[in-house]
Amino acid sequence: MERKAYLMLIERYFENHPVVALLGPRQCGKTTLAKTFTKIQDRFNTENYFDLENPLDIQRLANPVLALKPLKGLIVIDEIQRKPDLFAYLRHLHDEQLNQQFLILGSASKELIHQTSETLAGRISYVEITPFSFIEVDDLKKLWLRGGFPRSYLASTLDQSVAWRKEYISAFLERDIPNLGINIPPLSLRKFWMMLTAYH
Repeated sequence: MERKAYLMLIERYFENHPVVALLGPRQCGKTTLAKTFTKIQDRFNTENYFDLENPLDIQRLANPVLALKPLKGLIVIDEIQRKPDLFAYLRHLHDEQLNQQFLILGSASKELIHQTSETLAGRISYVEITPFSFIEVDDLKKLWLRGGFPRSYLASTLDQSVAWRKEYISAFLERDIPNLGINIPPLSLRKFWMMLTAYH
C-alpha cells in the first residue's frame, strides 16, 4: 500500500534538513515506507542501506566514519536505536558537507528522541509513522476488526490476522515496553490492556 501523505512529507522535510527520522512502533511500516521512498526517488542503492538487525550491516558500521564517509546521496539506517553512538557521526558527516542525506528509522522512544534532538539539533526532522488509518484504507469494517498494523490488516485470513496480533502483543508487552524504561510486569500490563479493551 503506497502511503502518499508520508512520502510527500519525507520529501518536503529533506528540502530543509539533511536528516529525516521515521519514528513509530515496531511493524507499523517504516521499513517498507523507506524502501518505497528510495525507489520512487530513484535513489535506491544497496550500498547505502543499513539494517541494524542484520549482523552483516552491523559489521559494516563497526567503523562508522570509514563506512559512511565515501557514500553519496541518500543513506538509510534502519533500527538506529540499536546503535545510538551513530548520531554524533551523522552530525560530523553533515558538518563536512559531503552531499549526503540520511533517512533514519527507529522506535519512538524517549531516549532516541532525546539523543537526536541533542546531537542533531537543527539538522533533523521527525515523521511519526502510525499503522494504517481510516483515511488510508477503503474498508473501515476490516480496519475496525483487524487494526491498522500492515501484517494484521493485510493478512490473507482473519485467523492469520488474529495469530499475528497475539504474537505482536506478547512481544510488545514483554520486550518493547520494558525497553522504553517502563518497569511494569507484562502480566499486569496485559490485564490493564484487557480492562481498557472491555471499557471501549
